[in-house]
Amino acid sequence: MRLRGLVRKEFLQIVRDPSSIAIAFILPVALLLLFGYGLSLDTDHVPVAVVVERPSADTADFVASLAGSRYFAPVTLRGMPAAERALLEGRVDAIVRLRADFAARERRPAGAAVQLIVNGIDANTARLVEGYMDGVTSAWLARRAAESGQQLQAPVEVEPRVWFNSAVRSRNFLVPGLVVVIMTLIGALLTAMVMAREWERGTMEALIVTPVAVGEILLGKLIPYFVLGIGGMLLSVAMSRWLFAVPLVGSFWLLFLTSSVFLLVALGMGLLISSVARVQFIAGQVALITTFLPAFLLSGFIFEIGNMPTVVQAITRLFAARYFVAIVTTLFLAGDIWSVIVPNTLVLVLMAAVFLGLTRFKTRKRLE
Repeated sequence: MRLRGLVRKEFLQIVRDPSSIAIAFILPVALLLLFGYGLSLDTDHVPVAVVVERPSADTADFVASLAGSRYFAPVTLRGMPAAERALLEGRVDAIVRLRADFAARERRPAGAAVQLIVNGIDANTARLVEGYMDGVTSAWLARRAAESGQQLQAPVEVEPRVWFNSAVRSRNFLVPGLVVVIMTLIGALLTAMVMAREWERGTMEALIVTPVAVGEILLGKLIPYFVLGIGGMLLSVAMSRWLFAVPLVGSFWLLFLTSSVFLLVALGMGLLISSVARVQFIAGQVALITTFLPAFLLSGFIFEIGNMPTVVQAITRLFAARYFVAIVTTLFLAGDIWSVIVPNTLVLVLMAAVFLGLTRFKTRKRLE
């Protein structure tokens, strides 16, 4: 009866607090729309300047092949000075130069050279442009050889096949990873801020002096925000599936179960932070540094953990978001891969037990 009263009181407080509703439901929608539509790691229709020093049928054929690729948006310019100026001003990301002797050298055994100048400020885009140009050139050579009845001599032929994300859309990876960030915000940041606010206003002290047990107080705080976090998760998954068309290959109920475990970890961290830092500003800053930023930067959500320095890779093992990102992306794109899901879930269970245990130990029925 007392626990039910505490839960009801907490739900009423959430309903009367617009910021809690905003963080739980409006912020996830805003983040999903922003990342789903505004952020893409795919590189399509890259603007490139094309300089043809002596036009011919061969150069026209090559430029047409370049324009037919979805990866490039060629802009023909009259000379290298204009192309270099466009590159400096950021209007194009690369320059493709066909020299005056391109047509003549193409028919010689040594072949003709296609000069590619790439803007290397964004190293990732520069590498992608190089790879795309190699692919366009190889396709053009193969087509030219087939038209002339010859066979293109290549010692090795690559037959690529993409597993788990055959469309090679970065959205299919980013949107599920964003579910982790959203649940971290709801579980840790919201809980830490709200609990700290109660300490500031004195309502927590009033609750402590009642006959209610410490465990009941913590459960009364835990249950409403758990329901709020699950609601945010379900909203995020629904938007992922039906708005952004991200496939969910694995079991929804397994996703629900592992999300519940991760949410307990986030709630435990939020409660622990609020029990140590009883000021909203401090609690918010600590929650941002210890939960939100690691979920963004050190979880594999955007940056590949394997590409990080060894020391940083070891540090990422301290954050729960790393394990949940591995679970979510596997369930969405690969399926129920138990060798990935089980070990990561067990780590989350251990973390939940540690954080909730520390919170119970730290929360005492006395005024300090």
